[in-house]
Amino acid sequence: MHAQTLVTALGVLATPSAAHAIQGFTYDSTTDGGLCQGYEGFRQLFQRAKLLPGTSGFTAARLYTSIQCGTSVDPTQAFQAAIDTDTKLLVGLWASSGRYVYENELNALIGAAKTFGSAFTDLIVGISVGSEDLYRNSPEGVANNAGWGATPEEIEGYIGWARDWFKGTRLESKPITHIDTWTAWVLPETSGVIKAVDFLGHNSFPYFERTKPNAIEKAEYNFWSAVAATENVAQGKDVWITETGWPDSGPTLGDAIASPENARKYWRTVGCSLFGKRNTFWYTLVDGFEAHRGGWGGPGDWGGWDGWEGWRNIRFGVTPTFDSKPKYDLTCY
Repeated sequence: MHAQTLVTALGVLATPSAAHAIQGFTYDSTTDGGLCQGYEGFRQLFQRAKLLPGTSGFTAARLYTSIQCGTSVDPTQAFQAAIDTDTKLLVGLWASSGRYVYENELNALIGAAKTFGSAFTDLIVGISVGSEDLYRNSPEGVANNAGWGATPEEIEGYIGWARDWFKGTRLESKPITHIDTWTAWVLPETSGVIKAVDFLGHNSFPYFERTKPNAIEKAEYNFWSAVAATENVAQGKDVWITETGWPDSGPTLGDAIASPENARKYWRTVGCSLFGKRNTFWYTLVDGFEAHRGGWGGPGDWGGWDGWEGWRNIRFGVTPTFDSKPKYDLTCY
């Protein structure tokens, strides 16, 4: 079944989230080797995304944090790299390390807005208060040893805090979101967070959902079913796709096999149905240290698998760390 037919069957409208859909990748704050990503690294990656063979339109970046890796308060050097490459930003504020760290996140972002002015803030398409905090705090996340999270009440409070602090700054008009797994969005206790945000960030990875048939042939259906579940509780608000992808290497989970061939199939069936149509951030251009080692709990709903050994070998990046040549064909046809 083609994506559009499937979407119609599920009652999900795969229409642009804006006049021109935003398209980009997620970016870790560390390199694959565990070093802090700096200005030059971010600049090269943002340029690589724009020139990625077989593609067009990857002109945006999603960040998990506004603080530069290796510091406690400095704005991430990704901000300057975005200015210099004209890259749009879905800015992140890390929200699972307590109020002190979150306050530093706010100060880093506000400080960058003051320092760089409109050259920076004009690139911001949204600000995310947290990433998968509710999943990690949920019974499912706790059972999966997913790491520290935050409660819905904490995220609601952090959103209110951000809105208060942004008043009178260039950030005041920027839409605020929270990003989480579809399994977290559908929990009844999450309704207050949904009410507090301007749009919802949706993460889902059919590869990890081994509690159901999850072979690559089922991936398209499982993905759009998850989107439908999120949209059904979205209170009429827009839903952005903020993480999805399929690994080219890694462990077999249930029926899901990680391979370049299956990563290509997922890009072709799911990715190509999103690009240019819905606001989308693909996971990922290159693998960061924390992502493949599971340092932040793993991307999305991973269905009960908590093997750290497997994380050491899993790779979602569509390009190798030190090579801009894609691992597989990225054309959409």
